[in-house]
Amino acid sequence: MNQLKSREPGSATLPGTLSEPLRVELIAFRRDLHMHPELGNQEFRTTAALKARLEAAGLAPKVLPGNTGLICDIGTRDPGRPMLAIRADLDALPIPDAKTVAYRSTVANRAHACGHDVHTTTVLGAGLVLAELDRQGLLPAAVRLVFQPAEEVLPGGAADAVEAGVLDGVGRIIAVHCDPRVDAGKIGLRPGPITSACDRLEVTLDGPGGHTARPHLTTDLVTAAARVATDVPAVLSRRVDARSGLSVTWGRIESGHACNVIPQHAELSGTVRCLDLPTWREAPDLVHAAIDEIATLHRAKSTVTYVRGVPPVVNDPAVTDLLQAAMTARRGPYAIEDTEQSLGGEDFSWYLEHVPGAMARLGVRTPGDTRVRDLHAGDFDVDERCIEAAVELFTAAALLDAGSGRA
Repeated sequence: MNQLKSREPGSATLPGTLSEPLRVELIAFRRDLHMHPELGNQEFRTTAALKARLEAAGLAPKVLPGNTGLICDIGTRDPGRPMLAIRADLDALPIPDAKTVAYRSTVANRAHACGHDVHTTTVLGAGLVLAELDRQGLLPAAVRLVFQPAEEVLPGGAADAVEAGVLDGVGRIIAVHCDPRVDAGKIGLRPGPITSACDRLEVTLDGPGGHTARPHLTTDLVTAAARVATDVPAVLSRRVDARSGLSVTWGRIESGHACNVIPQHAELSGTVRCLDLPTWREAPDLVHAAIDEIATLHRAKSTVTYVRGVPPVVNDPAVTDLLQAAMTARRGPYAIEDTEQSLGGEDFSWYLEHVPGAMARLGVRTPGDTRVRDLHAGDFDVDERCIEAAVELFTAAALLDAGSGRA
C-alpha cells in the first residue's frame, strides 16, 4: 500500500492535528456506522452514538426536531462574531452492501454507499479535536457542528435543518463529500458551482385504449410514451442555453399488459438536472410545457408531477480560499486538485441560500488502485486515511477562520 504523507513540514505551527489514539477510535466509529446504516429521518442510533460521544467530551449537543440529527457548539460564542459551521450528513441508501469486509452492513438492503458514515465521522473527529483545543485556550472563536439527517430524501434534510435554526448565529459553512476519483490524503476544490440542481419528475399519460389492429381509432399510448421519453429532452435542448446543462433522464417507463392491446395508461419517471440557478428556477415550466406539447401531438392526456429537489451547490470563492489555505497548511499545495462541476445533487446547497459556504471533494481512493468504486454502488468503500485528512482540513479551517478577523 502506498504511504501517504500525513502533513507537510511547518504545519506544526498550526495546532489541531489528529492524535494516534483518536485516529484509531474514529476508524472504529466509522466502521460501526457502516455496519448499522439508517435511512433518512430514521438515523436514531447514529444520532444517539454521536450525542453520547460528544457528551463524553464535555460538550452539550442538541438533538434536532424529529429526534434525528443534532448540532453542537464548541468554544465561547461571541455574539458579535458569526460562527463557522461544519456540516455532515447521516443517512444511508436503500441498497444492499456488496462488499466482503468485516464491517459490512448488518442491515438487509441498507448501505452507506455514498460515504455519509465518513462525513459524520470526520465532523465528529474535528469536534473532538477542537474541543481539546478549546480546553487548552487555543480556540479563538466558537464553531458549530451540524449533523444533518436525510440528505438523500428530496428535497433534502438540510431544508428542515435550516428551518430548525441550525444556521442561527452562523456566518459561514463548510463540508466535504467523498470522491472515489481522488486519492486519499487529497481534496478537490472548485469555486462557483460544484454540483448540479436535481429534481424528480413523474409523468402519467392516459387515453381510451383499443386494439393494436386499429391504432388510428384511439390513442397509441405506447408510442406517445416513447415520444415523450425521446422528444422532451430534444425539445428542451433547443429551448435553453446548452451551457446550462439542462438534462432530463428517464429511469422508468411502464405501460400495457398484452401484445395486442393498446393500453389506457402509461407512466414515466426520471430526474431533471441542470448546472445553473437561473435555468433551475425556470425548469418546471419548461419541462411541463414540453411534455404537454408532445403528449397533445399524440392525443394523450398528460399529468405532470414535478418535485423540487435541490439547487446547485455554488461554492463561495472566499470560503473556497479558506479550504485551500487550510489544506495547504496541513499537507501542502500538492494535496489540492482542481475538480469539475458534477451532475450529482447535494442538499448542502440549501445552506448556501442563507450563508456563504463551500464544499470540498474528499479523496477516498487508495493511490494506485485502478478499481472503479462509484458512489451509490453496493461495493463502494473508502481508504480510511481520508478520515485524518478531513479532520485536519476542518480543524485548520476553523483556526484560520477564527484568526481572520472576520466579523
